Amino acid sequence: MLKTWDEMDQVQPMVGKLLKNSIQKDRLAHAYLFEGMRGIGKKEASYLLAKSLFCSSPIDNYIPCDACSNCKRITSGNHPDLHLLEPDGLSIKKKQIQNLQEEFSKTGVESRKKMYIIVHADRMTGNAANSLLKFLEEPHSETTAILLTEGAQQILPTILSRCQIIKFQPFSPTILIKKLGEHGIERTKAPIIAQLTNNLDEALELSHNDWFAQAQKIVLKLYEVLKKNPLEALVMLQEEWFLHFKEKEQFDQGLDLLLLLYKDLLYLQLEKSSQVVYVSEMTRLQQYALHVSGRQVADGLSWILEAKRKLQANMNPQLLMEELVLRLQEGSSFV
Repeated sequence: MLKTWDEMDQVQPMVGKLLKNSIQKDRLAHAYLFEGMRGIGKKEASYLLAKSLFCSSPIDNYIPCDACSNCKRITSGNHPDLHLLEPDGLSIKKKQIQNLQEEFSKTGVESRKKMYIIVHADRMTGNAANSLLKFLEEPHSETTAILLTEGAQQILPTILSRCQIIKFQPFSPTILIKKLGEHGIERTKAPIIAQLTNNLDEALELSHNDWFAQAQKIVLKLYEVLKKNPLEALVMLQEEWFLHFKEKEQFDQGLDLLLLLYKDLLYLQLEKSSQVVYVSEMTRLQQYALHVSGRQVADGLSWILEAKRKLQANMNPQLLMEELVLRLQEGSSFV
């Protein structure tokens, strides 16, 4: 992921354009802050930038050859002039920053160029942050700093003011489905996952999660039972739903899966089958869509969203789900 500038253009086009222009015009900032959610490619983008700067034979002055000694050493993580700093335990400590400063006080081993990447820069202790600030205030002309964070608001404003902030955008469902495919995830699994997260790491975890696979089966079974009598649906809640969806977060994910099911019914009624995410259940969903009105589907979507809001407001999950089931079956109002 994000190993080439072409991939960067596809996944993070604005980031790619900005960095490439800066490299080509020799206008790189001395310090960058890459901000964005976990699993979105900030670290990979940092290494790509490093290769572009250190490559001995760059193509068009910015595309790393991936064949020279510098490129290979960056790939293997042992280039002497590229330093990666990560939290020591829960935080980045002052001593780590001081050691980094000592390294950078030396002449570059290969050239005058040096780069350091600080992962989870928001986890610096106060003393570490102040030490880094002094480092940033007196930058060497050939030094590039990259700070990575999921939350810039947790970093000292004085540090932020000395960095060029670049925001990495969440993956779109289309991009995430493609990325999951590249990791060998079945095409029938990816669309649902891509609707629940735009984080590649989380998506990969879900794709291999047996609990999540079972959750989808329970949601589909609940919809089938809803077409029968209210008692059977309530029994199904007790025997399966409440035993599987125990934590609040799990419960919310169950409602999300139910919401996606109702959205699929709506898409099929609107003849937009390409947007269906329960791809492996297409035949069953097409039958369901024939036997429910558009108004019932729209009402169902509204009631599920209302249930999600009530869950976040700490309504009793069991009572909430029982009311939702009755609502979906009978069209009665929430209490």
